[in-house]
This record gives sequence, C-alpha cells and structure tokens, in this order.
Amino acid sequence: MIEAQTHDSSIIEHIKNESSRFQGLTQEISKVIIGHHEVINFMMIAILCNGHILLEGVPGVAKTTMIKALTKALGLKFNRIQFTPDLLPSDVIGTLIYNPKTQDFETKKGPIFANLILADEINRAPAKVQAALLEAMQEKQVTIGSHTYKLDEPFLVFATQNPIEQEGTYRLPEAQVDRFMFKLLVDYPNKHEERELLKRSLDTSSLRQILNKEEIISAQKLVDAVYIDDKVIDYMVNIVFATRSPEQYGLSNLKAYIQSGVSPRATLTLHHASKAYAFLKKRHFVTPDDVKAVALAALRHRLVLTYEAEADGLNTDTVINKILQTIPSP
Repeated sequence: MIEAQTHDSSIIEHIKNESSRFQGLTQEISKVIIGHHEVINFMMIAILCNGHILLEGVPGVAKTTMIKALTKALGLKFNRIQFTPDLLPSDVIGTLIYNPKTQDFETKKGPIFANLILADEINRAPAKVQAALLEAMQEKQVTIGSHTYKLDEPFLVFATQNPIEQEGTYRLPEAQVDRFMFKLLVDYPNKHEERELLKRSLDTSSLRQILNKEEIISAQKLVDAVYIDDKVIDYMVNIVFATRSPEQYGLSNLKAYIQSGVSPRATLTLHHASKAYAFLKKRHFVTPDDVKAVALAALRHRLVLTYEAEADGLNTDTVINKILQTIPSP
C-alpha cells in the first residue's frame, strides 16, 4: 500500500513542496546560527520523526541558541529547564499543592508541558530527575499524583550536555540515553565562522515563523509515505547486527572492543531517520547513502565499548565507520 502511494505523482510532488518549506526553515535559522549545518539538518530530521536529541559540546558553542532559533521559527510552545544538582522531579513535571480554601489538592503543572523542551546541561542533575523525564520522553505523558496527563503533540526534548569529563557532571543512565533519537556533537566553529560571528546578531527574536504545529504534524505523516526497499531494510539490519556479532560480518577484530551492541530502537531510528533524510533531499525513496548519512548520529550513543577500546584510543564513531565500510551496500 505504501509502495503504491509513494509512486503516486501527487505524493511525489507533495514531498518536494513540503521539503522546500523545511529548506526555508533552515535558511531562517542560519540568519542567527553560523555554521553547524549538519547539526541543524539533524534537528530537522528529529522534528520530522518526532524524536529527541542529545547535543554534546563544551560551553559556548551555541547549543542553546540553536534550539531557541529553531523554536522561534517553528512557533511552538517552548520551555527551558536548567538542570542543576539540586533539581527535583517535581520541578520538571509538576506537583500537587494543597488549597486551604477548597480543602483539596490542585495540580500545578511543571515546565514539561510544552511542545519543545530545552533540557539545558542535562547531565548536571542527579538520577531521580533523569528518571522523571523517561515517561515523558517515551510515553508522551506524565503522572502527577494519581492522574496521568497527555503531553501536547508534537513533543520534543532537545537536551544539551557538557562532555563527561567536565566538573560536576553525572553519567546519564543507558536507558535514558537510548530514548534519544540522535546524539549530535557540536564542535568549535572554524576561523571563517568565528570571524562572521563578530559581525552578526545572535538575537533570535528577529526570526520569522516559517511553519506551524499543524504543518509539522502533516509533514511527519508525509515522511511515513517515503518508500524504502526491502534490500535497504536488510542493509540497516545488517549494520545493527554487526554491532552485536561483528565476527559474523568479517569484523572479528572489533569483538574485543564492543561490550554491547545497539538496541532494536536503533533499527527503528535508522528506518525512520533515513526516510526523513530522503524527504529533506526532496526524494520519495530511501537510498543506502541516506542510511549511512544518519548512522553515526543514530548509533554512537547506543553502542557501549569496552575499556580495551578506550585504552586503544577507539571511540564509537571509529567503530561505526569501520562497520559502514565493511557491510556491502545493496
């Protein structure tokens, strides 16, 4: 059924038109953000897939400004939560407050009730606060007292974190890290971009709204209509299984470096993200190159390496790139 839809000329044209609108969104954000084109592109993909993002980088490389600019251009309800060591779960999701006039408890909703949440410096808060985010991120709902509240659609968590070696940071639980669709590495700007930074205003209030909530949800449905061939699906599955049993794919030298392979959620992420990537390229079908383009961001935070890998100077990106070079494309 999907295959028939994706080959319909009206669907193909619709994908091209909607993709152009997202290109306009990128151009608007670029008025404030200098460089970081790949990071912005993956933010677009996350929005199209209704997925959460973890951005890692040292302080001052525009992680927060990028998210603010994106929210302004999308016209979504936005809340920022500054994560600190003394933050409580109720500070995130809300709590019950006793009203002496009515002699009853009233619900005070927390900042989690928004379309896009900026969880700033997420790895500075303790485990209880991290756990409070899990239900919201996975189920798109929160429980306050005995009542469960649905969160508005779309609901996205864009979290920033400093490198784990920084002072006063906690390691995020693996279960929570797995909930993030992508982990993006935000690096320093190059020399040309740094010069341009001095000439340009970083005020996001001047940005125009390019899309609204209904248009975003409509585009998300359109991404589902992008066609993906069985051979490309097999290619994705082979990449995932190579992280679990590398010796079966001629990668025995990686076995000692991998403690645990990526989860099935990684397979779902590759599938959905490659469709969104093709959509942004104005195509109605997925190619193996689309899968390769999203693989690092989708897998790097889900692959757990051994101490031996760390001792030999290997990181997850190196291991994933080796797998991508080895698994034959269809």
